[in-house]
Amino acid sequence: MLRTNLTLLLLNLPGLAAAHDTWVQTNSHLVRTGDAVYIDLMLGNHGNDHRDFKLASKVDPAVASVAVIAPSGRHYDLNDRLVDLGYAPKEGFYTAKFAGAEPGLYTVAHTSDRVVNHGQPVRSIKSAKTFFVVSPSLDKPNLTNPGFEKPLGHALEIVPETSPVLPMGPGQAIRIKVLFKGQPLAEGRASFVPRGETLAEGFDERYERKTDAAGRASFTPTTGNYYLVVVHHVSPDEKGTDYEATHYSATLTVFVPDVCHVAANRPPIQGASDLVSEIEFDGPWPTGYSPPKIIAFSEASTASR
Repeated sequence: MLRTNLTLLLLNLPGLAAAHDTWVQTNSHLVRTGDAVYIDLMLGNHGNDHRDFKLASKVDPAVASVAVIAPSGRHYDLNDRLVDLGYAPKEGFYTAKFAGAEPGLYTVAHTSDRVVNHGQPVRSIKSAKTFFVVSPSLDKPNLTNPGFEKPLGHALEIVPETSPVLPMGPGQAIRIKVLFKGQPLAEGRASFVPRGETLAEGFDERYERKTDAAGRASFTPTTGNYYLVVVHHVSPDEKGTDYEATHYSATLTVFVPDVCHVAANRPPIQGASDLVSEIEFDGPWPTGYSPPKIIAFSEASTASR
């Protein structure tokens, strides 16, 4: 078990605070077999102590890798497919088109390792992940899509412990385990940043958690949005000939739809009903909040579509 105290380390290593985070995201979390998704490689999350989920500058693909891992385990290198969508060298982001031929869960993985200098030479090791599902049917996708729970061996890695794709919606807990060099990272700050939301200074209990002794943390979104899960770890004793410390960062991008599709052998219904009890939820509904809309399709109803 490893422990981290990011706040104290950043105070002692001011050069590390200027680093950016990378993340990957897709335009859709669910696509029909043979259809394409667009995978974006982004750089930013620089403001508000790495909790603003905004673009800032652009990744250099020459020092980064982006790959898709299919359900069969086959790897697809996307670096040669990346298209620059920025007008200037430090504007915009890169994107790549990918079509999945086999049904199941796909992992998008990004890593980079370089020395940066923002007042102090630091080795910056980054990793990022997101997931999407390819299904023969969009009306009734398979809700069992294993693979998200397998670590990829990143130096600092966020591993989902519940599916980050299906089923997913408001009220569905996002449960993660944070690993540092393969071991659980305790007392790490995990930020679950909704796009467009400003987190409070310091530690925002609405959107941030401390990992437990097993490296685990959980957050339950109450609205649909893109959520950027971010964890940092600083190793001031990991020095080299051209750097004075090592800074690790890991991100996980989760798309939470406003409507959760739950497959059930019931007639089509819509609205907050007894199906709310089928959604995993680890706390009371916030004051003034209405439970999410839920759609369920029976075998007969989907056959008629």
